[in-house]
This record gives sequence, C-alpha cells and structure tokens, in this order.
Amino acid sequence: MIKAVCFDLHATLAHYQPSREEVYATACHELGLEVSPEALRESLPQADAWWREENSRSPISKKPPKEKTAAYSEYVLRALRGAGLEVSHDVALQILTKIFQNGLKFELYDDALPTLKLLKERNLILGLISNVGIDTDSICKDLGLQPYLDFQVTSFEAGHDKPHPEIFLTALEKAQVKAEEAIYVGDQYDLDVVGARGVGMKAVLIDRNDSFTNVTDCPRIHSLTEVVEYI
Repeated sequence: MIKAVCFDLHATLAHYQPSREEVYATACHELGLEVSPEALRESLPQADAWWREENSRSPISKKPPKEKTAAYSEYVLRALRGAGLEVSHDVALQILTKIFQNGLKFELYDDALPTLKLLKERNLILGLISNVGIDTDSICKDLGLQPYLDFQVTSFEAGHDKPHPEIFLTALEKAQVKAEEAIYVGDQYDLDVVGARGVGMKAVLIDRNDSFTNVTDCPRIHSLTEVVEYI
C-alpha cells in the first residue's frame, strides 16, 4: 500500500521561465559574448554539482564577502567553460550581475497544484527531494507548495546528491514509511529512478517532452496528473 509520494522540484513540479540557459545566454549576449542555450543546458547541471559540493563543505552563504563573491564567480566560470566559453573572473561577475538584473523566475507547471491537492485529499504523505544546495522553504512558499508538503529534503541537508541512497533514506525517515510504501516522481532516469529504486522505493519518470522514449523499465508519464494511476 502506498502511503507517501515524493517529488523532485526542478523540471518536475516547477521550471524556470525563461529557462536558466536562456537567461545566461542573454546576459552573455548583452556583454558581446555568444554561447548557445543548448550547450548551457548540459553545463549548468555540472556547475550545480560543484556548487552543492562546495556548499556542503562550507556553507557559501556564511563565507566572508570576498570568498562568497569568488564562489559565485567560479560557478559562472564553470558553467560557461562547460559550454565552450572562456571568460575572466571579472567578466564572470559582470555576467552574474546581468543575470540578477534580468532575473531567474521559478514557475509551477499547471498540473502541479491540482495533483498535490488530489493526493492530499487521499491522505497521502507528500514530500520534496531535490538536488539543491539552498534552503527550499522560501521557494516552496513563493510557489504555493508549502500547504501540500509534509517535508522537504535537499542534497545540502542530506550531504549527498541523488542518486546517493542517503538523500532518499532521509526522506523515508521524515515520512516515517517503509521504502516499498513510497513513490518518487522525477524527471531524470539516472538520478531519480535509479536512486529511488536503489533504496527500494517505487519510481515514476515524468517525461514531459518525450526525451526518454527508450525507457521501458519504469512507468513513464507526461503529466503529473497521471501519478494517481500508480497509487
């Protein structure tokens, strides 16, 4: 019997609008630099992983201003380098300033709140498991997710990124359910499906854009509303 349903955040419940890669590419263009959003789509997650690792060793928000600035600059450098663009630290900070000016806005998918509401009405425990190095409380509050979520687990809190077992085990402990009593819904096969199954949870892959047509060994859905079919 399923007692808990957990969700990934980015590209599952919510997305950036415009996308992060578009915001980064626009900021570079405004400074006379060109980088493709497609290349950034590959490199930004790698920079995210570096940020989470650094943050787990020593919280970046608590660093002295000079060290904090250096960390932000290094993040941008890694994202751009992975996309084939080399810039100096000074230029990286200029790009970052442009990004903050242009803004990064998180938006919920249209199917997110209706699905959470329906699951909540069924008295299911609902949680968030996300590979982010920041506190998700303010994000969930701004998006209107808090009334529906019983708990949140981030890679920063657990000390490990998905698909490491620890982040999923932390969620199961908070939910106070057995692994076989929980379903995890995410948009990345290697991180979400493999990670959840690794601790015995059931996994559902949300594939909004048909990017994983080759995946046949787990339920693959196109809308969160389909999750209800697997409860």
